[in-house]
Amino acid sequence: MFKQLSARWVIPVVAFGLFFGLALASCSEGGTAGMDVSEVARERHLSEQDVLAAVKTYQPTGRFDPYVLFASGGHSGQVLVIGVPSMRLLKVIAVFTPEPWQGYGVGAVETQDVLDEGRMADHDLTWGDTHHPALSESEGDYDGQYLFINDKANPRIAVIDLRDFETKQIVTDPNMGTNHGGTFVTPNTEYVIEAAQYSIPLWEEYADVDRYEESYRGLVTFWKFDRASGRIDHDASFSMELPPYWHDLSDAGKGPSFGWAFVNSFNTEMATGGFEDGNPPFEAGASANDMDYMHIINWQKAARVAGEAGKTRMSRGMRVIPLAVSIEEGLLYLTPEPKSPHGVDVTPDGTRMVVSGKLDPHATIYSWEKIRSAIDSGGSGETDSYGIPILPFDDVLEAQVELGLGPLHTQFDDKGNAYTSIFLESKVAKWRLDPPELLEKIDVHYNVGHLAMAEGDTRTPDGKYLIAMDKWSIDRFQPVGPLLPQNFQLIDVDESPMQLLYDMPIGIGEPHYAQMIKADKLEPFQVYPGVGYSPHLMALKEGAPVSGTERIERVGNTVHVYMTAMRSHFKPEYIRVNQGDEVVLHVTNIEQAHDATHGLGISKYNVNVSIEPGETQEIRFTADQAGVFPFYCTEFCSALHLEMAGYLLVKPAG
Repeated sequence: MFKQLSARWVIPVVAFGLFFGLALASCSEGGTAGMDVSEVARERHLSEQDVLAAVKTYQPTGRFDPYVLFASGGHSGQVLVIGVPSMRLLKVIAVFTPEPWQGYGVGAVETQDVLDEGRMADHDLTWGDTHHPALSESEGDYDGQYLFINDKANPRIAVIDLRDFETKQIVTDPNMGTNHGGTFVTPNTEYVIEAAQYSIPLWEEYADVDRYEESYRGLVTFWKFDRASGRIDHDASFSMELPPYWHDLSDAGKGPSFGWAFVNSFNTEMATGGFEDGNPPFEAGASANDMDYMHIINWQKAARVAGEAGKTRMSRGMRVIPLAVSIEEGLLYLTPEPKSPHGVDVTPDGTRMVVSGKLDPHATIYSWEKIRSAIDSGGSGETDSYGIPILPFDDVLEAQVELGLGPLHTQFDDKGNAYTSIFLESKVAKWRLDPPELLEKIDVHYNVGHLAMAEGDTRTPDGKYLIAMDKWSIDRFQPVGPLLPQNFQLIDVDESPMQLLYDMPIGIGEPHYAQMIKADKLEPFQVYPGVGYSPHLMALKEGAPVSGTERIERVGNTVHVYMTAMRSHFKPEYIRVNQGDEVVLHVTNIEQAHDATHGLGISKYNVNVSIEPGETQEIRFTADQAGVFPFYCTEFCSALHLEMAGYLLVKPAG
């Protein structure tokens, strides 16, 4: 039986009743008509905690979530936009792979141009592995202007403008094999940090693994971001050569540690695998040492050095600071960290760095004051085999706190607490920074990786909500075959003990990291500011068709069609061309009404674009197949949506 509700549950249950009230009152006989909240809860086997969780996450229609979560879309190559606490999926941002609904890479020239920027090794890349979204920052806080995301599989970085939530630029790093250690921004988004994971030859095109230690190298790249243009400036960017350890996640210092960056590494053993040849497999060889190295980088000084004559060397079109120069200029230091570290996280005040080693049960806290002192004193004179100074572990350690088996990533709240994911135990540990002390743990389901706290890696975290990103879901959702969704779990951290509020299946694999921003920091367009607006230029496009300028013009074998779209017709509705002509469609949505989006899809020509109010797009294709091909609006825009159509008439050659 559902027990009598105590006074502390009155408000949550009243709210829960409002949630169900109208639906219950209108149910047909034999349903739940006339039932009160406790009876519904009893029938559905809901506990008081279940009811409270439902009330805490429910968002009535028309009421917006206070937070927005930007999450990696994993192997989809995209970014997920999710409201918190409702956990409603609001949008999928097309980034590294074609996305038909938005016409990304399947018609619009501008989006295809962005995807073409991401070509590598002369290949079109139709998949990506997005890992670590990073919101732009001002003074160490999210400013809601831009979002960056990396592709681990193909070392690329994308820039997303949050005025229209669209990808504007993709840059590639030709000197990396993969780039798990991106993207992370410096406190004023001066640079976007990208660290390679698996080392490859740097100064030569090819070297076999038997020359690993002399020819293979790690790398960290600092991409210069130009806010005025909203683009990464390739020419002002630079890389730093690192030893051939495998490098992982990064973070940038703030406050007293501003100007410095911290990059984890593993496989300091420089194991090269070869299980098939009788060698130890990578997972054994790369985890033999008790300690690995955190790389401590003076990026502010490195940026100055990169601009000095003779201090860099070109490699595949990128300026690279050689390792010897970094050592000579005092740009790079190492300090030991527990084995197989995965996360390095700077505390909100910038005074400490928290590292978790997957094969060590502790969160290890480094003091920036001690690191700075060790650097200033010249260290102990010890170096690694490449000559990089090593700061003794005991000289820079502040404390260690035992959390559990398999700690990974840490986020922070506004009350001096830290939260660390515990992979092997499938738990999240809440612990105090001052003095370091484990407070409690909560079960998550299952194999948790990253965490995302509301503004939890900024100078001023909010607390309240934490997202656990779980790799397995097993028994959590309806069976859908052997391949299961990942699971985002919403946790209320203001409760003591912490309360699990919501399970959200993610049917795109495999999401990794997310950042959660206050919704009121985002100021996206409702419609584009002016008819004929180019999302790529983020300005009005000269010559874009507007009402009264619709026409078809032939220039040799190229046919230009200047078309407008509005409810419920295209103008013109007939496009007559000859087989073999190049067709260029210039299409403007001349509406300015909010949400009055139109699409344009052409049968059998693999063309579809999404054209938001005020937007103009250009589509190019060769009319290589003769025949009659309908085109139509692919967005249900009005009662006469089905009548919003036309014909592409391709006259056979000869």
